[in-house]
Amino acid sequence: MKLKEKMTFMDVVWRLVLYVWALSILFPLVWVFYESLKSNPEFFKDIWSLPKKQQWSNYTTAWTEYGFGRSLLNTLYYVGGSLVVSLFFTTLNAYALTRMEFKGRQLIWGLIMLSLFLPGINALVPQYVIMRELHLTNSLTGLILLSSLGESVFYLMLLGGFMKSLPRDMEESAHIDGASIFQVFSRVIVPLSTPGIVTVAIFKFLGYYNNFMGPFIYLSDPEKYTIAVQMYQANKMMEFTADWVTLFAGVMIAMVPSIIVFMLFQRMIMQGATLGAVKG
Repeated sequence: MKLKEKMTFMDVVWRLVLYVWALSILFPLVWVFYESLKSNPEFFKDIWSLPKKQQWSNYTTAWTEYGFGRSLLNTLYYVGGSLVVSLFFTTLNAYALTRMEFKGRQLIWGLIMLSLFLPGINALVPQYVIMRELHLTNSLTGLILLSSLGESVFYLMLLGGFMKSLPRDMEESAHIDGASIFQVFSRVIVPLSTPGIVTVAIFKFLGYYNNFMGPFIYLSDPEKYTIAVQMYQANKMMEFTADWVTLFAGVMIAMVPSIIVFMLFQRMIMQGATLGAVKG
């Protein structure tokens, strides 16, 4: 039978601090939700009062007239395509740089680390020129290629550190049994690295989903806007319509996918990130 540890005064203080911190995060979400159920007169009369009658039609208006439904589908296509392609390349690169021995490996790692000191904004102009010459601007598929082929040092280091911590026994046994490099990669390394791969996938999903700069620069057709750009355009419309309750409904629609992903995989995010850090 385990004895329950007695809480000290500082334990109580830290718990209170964490509760206040959690409330500071949850309160804005709750406030936006009940504001989205008001009418505009109620909103301008008192922003703190609860809605007298729930206006669920605000969500229908945001989905259709404000284009949040179309932009959400565009975002899912962009995020899904980018996630599949980029995750494959990140996993392959991490395997090559941490599990394989070849000349120039340290030089490649050094160049990758050097890229940490180069702000991404410096590559904006040459990237746009290349995309324009390849006729990939104003295309969600072109945006997927741009996002997928640009490797992120953070994700590569995270997954590489996780792979480096894996024992080499099973890998060497597979080589002895005649397995090729790709077979070792797909049948041994990838299954063992699943926690790290899932962690990187979730971080990538949140990054792509919240990406504003890329879609804003490369997409000129409103029919192809992602949710971040559509949110920006809807916010600009408020200068002329002042339909804030519908905008709040659009904000709630935009938050749903990322909230669902985080709620489903938050434990795996923490396990994957800390396990790679401790063992590496």
